[in-house]
Amino acid sequence: MSDTRNMTRGKPLGLLITFALPLMFGNIFQQLYTVVDTAIVGRGVGMDALAALGTVDWLNWMLLGLATGLAQGFSVRVSQKFGEGDLPGMRRVIGQSAFLSALIALVCTLLAQLGIPLFLWLLRVPADLVPMARLYIRILFAGFPAVMFFNLCAAVLRAVGDSKTPLIAMAAASLTNIALDAIAVFVLDLGIGGAAAATVLSQCLSGTICALRIWRSPDLRFTREDLRPQRELSASLLRLGLPIGGKNVILSLGGIGLQSIVNGFGTGFIAGYTATNKLYGLLEIAALSYCYAVTTYVGQNYGAGEHDRIRKGMKSALGLFLCTALVLAVLMFAFGRPITGLFLSADDPQLLAEAADVAYTYFRVMAVCLPILYLLYLYQAGLQGLGQTGIGMVVGVVELVLRITFALFSAGIHWPFGLFVAEVSAWWGGGLIFLVSYYRAARKLLR
Repeated sequence: MSDTRNMTRGKPLGLLITFALPLMFGNIFQQLYTVVDTAIVGRGVGMDALAALGTVDWLNWMLLGLATGLAQGFSVRVSQKFGEGDLPGMRRVIGQSAFLSALIALVCTLLAQLGIPLFLWLLRVPADLVPMARLYIRILFAGFPAVMFFNLCAAVLRAVGDSKTPLIAMAAASLTNIALDAIAVFVLDLGIGGAAAATVLSQCLSGTICALRIWRSPDLRFTREDLRPQRELSASLLRLGLPIGGKNVILSLGGIGLQSIVNGFGTGFIAGYTATNKLYGLLEIAALSYCYAVTTYVGQNYGAGEHDRIRKGMKSALGLFLCTALVLAVLMFAFGRPITGLFLSADDPQLLAEAADVAYTYFRVMAVCLPILYLLYLYQAGLQGLGQTGIGMVVGVVELVLRITFALFSAGIHWPFGLFVAEVSAWWGGGLIFLVSYYRAARKLLR
């Protein structure tokens, strides 16, 4: 297969970096259109629209986290089959993954649409922001099948070592989204609904590009027979995918609870908090890219029985993750204020100053704890490559408890800074559990 990479041979560090770089650029494009979307809404529609987007942001991330988690779990089995050299078995896995993804996407879309009024009530969205928030999230929920479609196709390609096609897909989608965003908001005056529709259309494009790559490869193209339900294989895939997707949903529920508390601190605080949360995605770019690389590397080598290479690869990855996090942390301190200021605009100078201070303070707290977040991703990726995804649910619950506990305490004494601590406390808890769990699993499985 062209554009695929067998990671059972070659120097681990070089393989990880060369595999991760295209993913990194792809994630940059993905975050670029998220950031541009936020900037266009904030400057083109207004501070109220930016705040409305922020009030329901975690709802969007909840379904996105489910899609990415399921796709990551399914792709673990794809990478292991690829490492074994079992191509017919790999195609069966891809076919069953497609069947399960389509079924889950349809069910989740229906349930999400029906639950919007309840979600808005639970989030305590301010009454004046409800119409815009409802319109924005309804359109994004309608596009969930497109999100599931892209994430599955991209995960399958990454599992066989193809990180270039997802890059091309994300670049095309990002540029398309930026253009459609600008047209919808500045030319057609469609407001926040136009921005949401632009995002959905762009996701359809990225999924189509990845799907065409799969369909054109004889080794990846599954048959109608592979789509037929196979109880044992489907159960195996769900055991891998549901814990990761469930963990992401639990994390999102924690975020929803946290956002509900944030929404009680006023428009200026909400806008500043939202601006930094959008930048948070940029800080994760390298971690996510390395995470996919490590999962693929460990999965392929585990399937091939190359256990010594897994140990060497994880040592190399540890240095790579920590060095990247430290460099980013320094840059965040140096340029945090002008960067966060790009997202904020208001006629009221006092409101603008409040939002800017909130955004920069939150940004600095994240900078200090960024190495912990990167370690969390490293050991989560190692466990996923070994097929040990169940611990993710435990991590999700721990992070949920930490976020909500700190947030409720902060709200009770009206301590806004505590809301920033709530987020990073979850990184510490989750990172510690993943670290201990990885080394326990490695001692057991890699003897």
